[in-house]
Amino acid sequence: MPPRKRQVTAHSTVPVYESPLVLRNASAEMAAIFSPQRRAQTWRRIWLALAEAQHDMGLPITARQLRALRAKVDDVDLEAAARHERRLRHDVMAHLHAYGDQVPIARGILHLGATSMDIVDNADLILMRQALEVIRQWLVTAVDALATRARQYRKLPCLGFTHYQPAQPTTVGKRAALWCWDFVRDLEEIDRRLDGLRFRGIRGPTGTQAGFLKLLAGDPKRRRGPLDDRVRELEKRVAAKLGFKSCEPVTGQTYSRKIDAQIIAALAGIAAGAHKFANDMRLLANLKEIEEPFGRSQVGSSAMPYKRNPMLCERATGLARFVIGLAQSAFQNAAEQWLERTLDDSSNKRLLIPEAFLATDGILQIVLHVARGFVVYPKVMQARIEAELPFMVTEDILMQAALAGGDRQQLHEKLRVHAQAAAAEVKQHGRPNDLVRRLRADPAFAQVKIDRLLRPDALVGLASQQVDAFLKDVIAPLKRRHRKTPRRDPEISV
Repeated sequence: MPPRKRQVTAHSTVPVYESPLVLRNASAEMAAIFSPQRRAQTWRRIWLALAEAQHDMGLPITARQLRALRAKVDDVDLEAAARHERRLRHDVMAHLHAYGDQVPIARGILHLGATSMDIVDNADLILMRQALEVIRQWLVTAVDALATRARQYRKLPCLGFTHYQPAQPTTVGKRAALWCWDFVRDLEEIDRRLDGLRFRGIRGPTGTQAGFLKLLAGDPKRRRGPLDDRVRELEKRVAAKLGFKSCEPVTGQTYSRKIDAQIIAALAGIAAGAHKFANDMRLLANLKEIEEPFGRSQVGSSAMPYKRNPMLCERATGLARFVIGLAQSAFQNAAEQWLERTLDDSSNKRLLIPEAFLATDGILQIVLHVARGFVVYPKVMQARIEAELPFMVTEDILMQAALAGGDRQQLHEKLRVHAQAAAAEVKQHGRPNDLVRRLRADPAFAQVKIDRLLRPDALVGLASQQVDAFLKDVIAPLKRRHRKTPRRDPEISV
């Protein structure tokens, strides 16, 4: 399904609270998946699939009734359902009555043998499947973008940092490969969640299928064969009509809430990788080495006109913390279910599932936008490397001087004294690093070809080769696997 254009704006005119996840962050497609309209339509598709399967199994449901149900399956009147719910205080029954009002000829055959969770739980699985497909598309596109940047900058040296202190040089492309690899892991996890997602099944109030057993036992046109096989066949037909190849092997009234927890955990994994990517961008923006895309008319600060704040990456980290926090709630839902089920998960799930997906959708749009458009400043990187480079080559200088006949321990002490003095020039006086000048003036290092050592590209190790191997061994096969997965474009409006 191609991405839909955003149909909401960041500035609402409605005098009630509206979620900023919809107004400012999520794509229109993701927002539509979790809309009341889509949810109600999905419930109706399950009722229809159940009636069709029961018709196929010989129950007294007519083709005329099925045609009438199909004609109104998407024509949901939410106001009518709301009126019923105010009276009934039961959302599933309210929608069941609203559907029946529209199709009176089929009112009596809707929901035969079913309980609410035959509808609600299976609908949640269908909606999560749709949402996971969108997340997969965002991830594939983000991986493409970061792989492209890794290839583009595979040889461009930059200063590495450990503990946020200067360390050995790496390359911009190697950094991009590290970011990319995190999202590849996330993509593999989303693939696993999708591949393993089963239909809850048509199971009844406690998961025993007792109601369906009685229903089929009373079928006047009962065909030969064990009754339990016919119940399983009914369930299999409903699952197939809704696009599932298999059902959960056992359930209570609900599917195990561990399914929700595992899916939310996968989204939290995406959020963690995005948080790291966005934080790295923020740190590099402070160093003026890399910046996120900045609009021509964009304002960085209302007080300081010169500022170019990394506001998109800051937004992504905020949303990421939100999603990571939701994972705890999902696991608590799984832990708190009593026996065959309790209802205390319901109010939580109404918030948890949509908001986790909406926020992750918004996060990945930012990741993609920044990955495609971040701006690199090689001259700044070069200057920073040159400022630190003399310290980085001291070990090589020590070895060459020792091999030329010097005393290794005495040379080490001389290097220590020179390095500390050079560091004092930088830290205490704000002057350039003069370690190379000091070493050139010291006869103990006269035999060392210092200029040959001061080449950043000689200090990045196998960074560019590692990028090449990553692109060949990881990204190329991934692209082949996902050659049919649609790519997406972000819809960032604020």
